[in-house]
Amino acid sequence: MDSDRFTTCPFCDSCLPLSQLTEHANFHFWELQHDFDLPPIIHRSPNATAPRQSLPREQAAYVSLSGAKYWRGGETSSYNGECKVNEKISCLIVSQTRSEFYKVEAGLMALLKNCLESEIGNSISILSGYVDHFQCLQSEDAGWGCGWRNIQMLSSHLLVQRPEARKALFGGSGFVPDILSLQRWLEIAWEKGFDLPGSAQFNHVIFGSKKWIGTTECAALLRSFALRARIVDFGPKESQSIPGSSADNARNETSIHNLVKEKDKEGRGYHVLMDFVWNYFLDKISIQFGQKHVVFSEKTPLYFQHDGHSRTIVGIQVNHQQKRHLQYNLLVLDPAQSTAALERSLRQKVGWEEHIKRGMHTLKKPQYQLCYVDPGIASEGEVEKLKTIDSIFLEF
Repeated sequence: MDSDRFTTCPFCDSCLPLSQLTEHANFHFWELQHDFDLPPIIHRSPNATAPRQSLPREQAAYVSLSGAKYWRGGETSSYNGECKVNEKISCLIVSQTRSEFYKVEAGLMALLKNCLESEIGNSISILSGYVDHFQCLQSEDAGWGCGWRNIQMLSSHLLVQRPEARKALFGGSGFVPDILSLQRWLEIAWEKGFDLPGSAQFNHVIFGSKKWIGTTECAALLRSFALRARIVDFGPKESQSIPGSSADNARNETSIHNLVKEKDKEGRGYHVLMDFVWNYFLDKISIQFGQKHVVFSEKTPLYFQHDGHSRTIVGIQVNHQQKRHLQYNLLVLDPAQSTAALERSLRQKVGWEEHIKRGMHTLKKPQYQLCYVDPGIASEGEVEKLKTIDSIFLEF
């Protein structure tokens, strides 16, 4: 049977079943549309005149697949039929690329646990389970890729710790894709109706872009796999809506920052965020400290967003001071840091605190956002509701 025969893709030389060749080739045209900013692919009648589009000569190629004629490059860039979402998904599952990263032998979180256990003092710490560190690379995404790297870190946890997520994420590939593949997955999420307002802000295109993303894009991407990604906002009440021009927004941001500073002087302010993170990881149902002062939680890491940068919170430490005062330290993996340097400091137990710990005195931004993933897979009806990205707001 033809479906059992294999053939070679004329574009990328991949060997695949003949029955998948059309969908696979369609993906190349979809990719080409992004690369060369081509007009949307449309269906035309046999007598219609196709628009002329000049492309570099080396991109020109012609092939006949399943009786339908396609052009890759040259002067013609249209073909009969539309590339459906399911076809894009099928092609992306086959073509997506595993992200290359520095793999820490024995696991980064196990090294962090050893360091925390070696500390002397009256403290207790809670950590997420398995998490890989994905660093921004100077040659690839330095200065703009932190949001994608945090999605990769969160995904690395989900793939190892949650079997239901492993089956759902990235077509069941079992690995964390590179940034370009994640960008394609986000565009598919938008096309499926997730976060339409956010999609419009990017003009529905993110593939190949160096634009910054945040918790909303993270939630949309993960929700498109029926995962229950949640967002929590922190800030003064006035920060829930900041109207006006850019100049007005700058003045409002300054005003909001001043409000936070005043509340922080009164002993409140950022305690709201720290208390939330502690209670989130504590998960009283499953956490039992006993004689231990470092334990693992079943909760996912937290995508930690603020103006200008984002990181991943992988746990929290609390020190019991005199007069029952609690001193918190967020335990953070920063995409801007070198994984090799981070591993070295953890193995030697020298300088690792500077890489990992972030006390309340380091929280200086007027607004913060967190994104995490609740357990389980959403039902079909719930998925429809998840297409609208909402959040919980907690006032500083």
